[in-house]
Order: sequence, then structure tokens, then C-alpha cells
Amino acid sequence: MDDYRQIADQVAADIAAGRLRPGRQLPTQRAFARSRGIAASTAGRVYRELGRRGLTVGEVGRGTFVRAAHDPDGGQVALTEPAATPVDLELNYPVVPGQARLLAGGLAPLLRADALGDALRPVGAAGTDAARHAFADLLPTGIREAGGHDLLFAGNGRQAIAGALAALVPPGQRLGVEELTYPVVKATAERLGIRLVPLAMDERGLLPDAVAVAHRAAPLRAVYVQPRLQNPLGVSLPHERAVALAEELRRLDLPVVEDAVWSFLCPGSTPLAALAPERTVLVDSLSKRLAPGLTTGFAVVPAGLREQVAGALRSGGWTPNGFALEAAVRWIGDGTLVAVEAAKRADAADRQRLAREVLAGQRLRADPCSYYLWWELPGGRRAETFVAAAARAGIAVTPATAFAVDPRRSPSAVRVGLASPPLPVLAQALETLARIAGESEGKGVDEGEGEGADDGGRRTDDS
Repeated sequence: MDDYRQIADQVAADIAAGRLRPGRQLPTQRAFARSRGIAASTAGRVYRELGRRGLTVGEVGRGTFVRAAHDPDGGQVALTEPAATPVDLELNYPVVPGQARLLAGGLAPLLRADALGDALRPVGAAGTDAARHAFADLLPTGIREAGGHDLLFAGNGRQAIAGALAALVPPGQRLGVEELTYPVVKATAERLGIRLVPLAMDERGLLPDAVAVAHRAAPLRAVYVQPRLQNPLGVSLPHERAVALAEELRRLDLPVVEDAVWSFLCPGSTPLAALAPERTVLVDSLSKRLAPGLTTGFAVVPAGLREQVAGALRSGGWTPNGFALEAAVRWIGDGTLVAVEAAKRADAADRQRLAREVLAGQRLRADPCSYYLWWELPGGRRAETFVAAAARAGIAVTPATAFAVDPRRSPSAVRVGLASPPLPVLAQALETLARIAGESEGKGVDEGEGEGADDGGRRTDDS
């Protein structure tokens, strides 16, 4: 059975992409087996395979650790070889020309002593009157008309999501999520003790009937969904399906956390928070719209859930930074936010056109508005081996396993973030990825996976 080597490939890809840094201690084999849903004996084979490839080292009495990029004898270890100019197509924080100058203009008035003193005061989850008034202008069409909601604030979008989940789903209870979902939600749920339940999707996004199927199997406490520019697939729910989902959630009496962080790139659709306002917590932030280093998260919360969500934000230490909140008020008020958003919409469209040209003929899924694309790999290529090959070329992309709620049902695909590198660098990186994919398509399947392959039949540098 090659299953253990497939799991070793996944860990190798995490090491190659820098998600597991040199010196990082791996879980015990028993804990690793439990997290992956595999037998302890299989976990042992995975750890031995990682050691055989030179990726980890075991220390008696201490555990297993990720090995440094160069071994003590001076030989380079494949998959951890540092690239001279790494291209990050994992993180997706768009920056457009002139953005810093625009942001600086809004910050200048805050540097006066009187204004700075006010901005440095503590702020609670309710924010300030000025913030509630300013952020109300960011709410999608239909929410203000629906009424019956409050605005709450967090340090960033991730914290807003964490506060909503902590308020709605007690530890040990079940949260329905798209079967391919935002990795931060997976990590947050694990820390909060929440059990994730994968909900079936098709090419248009979440299937409303999947919520009912999961709820019948064992009750859900809430649902988390990204109706617009879903991460990682980049798809958006058609209006009629969003209406059907809202009706299903109402019929089942389930609350929903709606992640709208990327919606600014493609405005105009009706959010769930307008279709089912009494049960939807809409979360958003300014990290993608403006900048991740000085950002604010916010949540549109039904009046009946306000105290639960506000309490979770306070107890989690997720309330906003006063200076960032005041800066956001000024950026919204002076038109900076609108200008930067427009520039990023144009930039995302340019990058999508470039990707479609360079990767013509590949099986891609993405919205023309989006800053990322989903690439179904050709020729039986496993995502982890493709990620490792890309890393050796100095390019970081994200394998499907990072998004899969059930890693055993992860497709052979990668997500490619388009936002971070300059356009010429992006073009070159995409050309390199196309070449790697073409090489794998020519081979048909990864080396060492044919019948009769033994433990020594797999080349370390092709993992």
C-alpha cells in the first residue's frame, strides 16, 4: 500500500512550502494518527519515510523534528532547498501602486497629539459612534434595508470569525462548512473544540440540500459559508441558490456565519445577511481591501445574537485596536477606501486574464473578479508532489489538502494566489508551473507509484 507515502508527501509539501519550519516538533505518532484518521502503524511508517528522505530527525526522549535545509554533512536535503528568489503564490494580500501614498494621507491627521491621544484609548467590541457610522457605508445592498442588526468590531477578519464561531457553537458540537473551506476556519475550530462537518458542493458552490443531510445525520449548531468568491474555488452562489440556502437554514432553524472578506472585488450580489437577517452573522475586514498590517474586522450581527458575539470577542481578546479603527474611519471618510478598492478590482481582473493566457488548456476554476484560482492537475499528478516540485523551482502554492475538511477526500488540485508578486514575476512563475504540469502530464502518474514499487522505488526529489 502506498497510502503512507501519500501522507508523507503531504508533510513533505508543508516542509517545502515553509509551513513546517526547520526545528519544528511534529506531533507524537499517536496524535498524528488520530489527526489524520489513520492507524498508529501507518503513522509509524509515515515518520520512517520522512526520516528516510532526510526531512526529519528523531531524538530519543524528545520526539521528531523537521530537519534543517542542509544536513550536518553538508549535503542538501531535497524539498527543503531554499530558492534564491521565492515567489509566494500562497498568501494573498493585494497591494496596488500608489496605495501607501493614499493611506499615508489619511494617517497624517492622527499624528497630532490631541488626535493620537484619542486614538490610543481602549476600544470595546462596540467600537465608537464614528466607526459604526462609517462602517455602515460598507454594508452590502439589502442589509441596512433589512434592519434588526448591530455592528461589532474585532482586530481583524479572523478574529471576527473566531468570535462568531465561539458564540454560536459550543465545544464538542458540530459546525457545517463547505467541503473545501478556508484553512483558518479549520484551525480555529480545532482550537475551540468544534467538530467540522463537510457539506457537499458542485461547480456553483454549496448545495443547500447538503445542510439538511448533515443535520439529519446529527444536529448541526451552525453553518459557515463563503457565498461570494469562495476560497479556494473562487465560485459564487447564484442568487436563486442563495435564496434556497437561506430558506433551508430558516427551515432548520440554524444560524449561519457568512464570510464576505473578498466580496468587495465583485459587489452587487445579495448577501445571506439580507436574505435571512435574523440568523446570519456577516463577517468582513479591511485587510484585503486596504492592508493587513493595520486592519479592522467587523461583524453584522442580528440583534438577538449581539450579546453572545460581543461576549465572545471580549473573552477571546479579539476586540479592535483603537488606532486602526480610527484610521479606518478616516480612510472611509476621505475616499481612500473607495479608490483602493477600485484599483484592486482592476488589478485582480488583469491578473486573472494573465493567468488564463499563460495556463491556457489547463483545468482552471476561478471568477474573473478573484485574486486566486483553483487548478485541477493533469495526468494523475498528486497535489503534494506538484507543490514540492514547485517549491524546488522557488514557487509556493497551496495543495488541496490545506482546504479539505476530510483530508482523505482531497482532490488532485492546488490553489494559486495571484495577488502578491509583481505582474512580470507572476507571469514567469505561472509559466514555470505550466511547464511542471506539462512534465507530469507526459509521465501520466508520479514516479514510484506503479505496480511493484517498493519503499526504495520513489525518488526523494520527486516527492
